[in-house]
Amino acid sequence: MLNFIRFSIVFGLLGFLGACSSSPEITDTPQKQAAAIINQGGVYKVGNPYKVLGRWYYPKEDYNYKEEGVASWYGPDFHAKKTANGEKYDMHALTAAHKTLPLPSIIRVTNLENGRSLVVRVNDRGPYARNRIIDVSKKVAQLLGFLEQGTAKVRVEILEKESKNLKAALLGQPIDNEVTAAPVMQISATDMAPPNQAGVIVKKDGVSSVGYENFMPNYDYDPDAGLAVPLSSAKNAAGLSATAENLATGAAYYVQAGAFSTFEAADSLKERLRRFGNSQVSSAAVDGKLLYRVRVGPYTKHSAALQVQNDMRDFGISEAHVIEN
Repeated sequence: MLNFIRFSIVFGLLGFLGACSSSPEITDTPQKQAAAIINQGGVYKVGNPYKVLGRWYYPKEDYNYKEEGVASWYGPDFHAKKTANGEKYDMHALTAAHKTLPLPSIIRVTNLENGRSLVVRVNDRGPYARNRIIDVSKKVAQLLGFLEQGTAKVRVEILEKESKNLKAALLGQPIDNEVTAAPVMQISATDMAPPNQAGVIVKKDGVSSVGYENFMPNYDYDPDAGLAVPLSSAKNAAGLSATAENLATGAAYYVQAGAFSTFEAADSLKERLRRFGNSQVSSAAVDGKLLYRVRVGPYTKHSAALQVQNDMRDFGISEAHVIEN
């Protein structure tokens, strides 16, 4: 019975994904994936060595690749723009960016913090922030349960046969028809709960999980404390809901990335910063002007905030600095 429930949940989840994305589906045959990729202008490529932020990277075919490290995600700022292999980036598809793997490759990403595992297609380059080994789409981050906290410790491993078959299909070469697609998503029995309002699985505690904003609508996630804290019903001058920043007691550190005269500009940066943690917008009156500050946090340790500050600067946000609230 448990296996039937698990199959039903995953099957329904894949149907939900298919309805939201026009990109090549991982569940398609290699030929169908290849046709969809080519239709978007995508190609198979490994690429030449390249340099970013003073560091050289050397793309290669490595079918033994397996690595553990930190994953982040990227979303709206890149949606519909070209990926490194010519496809259009779809933040609702099961894709990822990697610094050196062939494009495209099929990989399995496992969130080591909750045991969720997902098969995705690598079709882009990155990430280049310090200590990140992979950048996944918004949908992948949501399904793996780290959308709100921004990053997670993961294991990334290439699926050799699936990757070689997709390469062959793109190059018009024979494929191994005996290779069956790997299960797209694996969820431990203890991690399952009824779908939330969006039809996406959440953990039983509702914290740091897919779609938790629907499961716990009156809570905000504090990544440093590792728990959800109640949202205040109070509103500030800009009409924004109070977040963990307003609720923190004692010493709390934030990384401020910028301050803007318009909420739209601040909100845009906030979305970019989700890969670094709990990004938020708050308002403040400075010299008689209302400014919208973009911050990530809170952190109970200054050293943790300082690390995020350095990661942001490596990412190109030179204005990032630690503040104490």
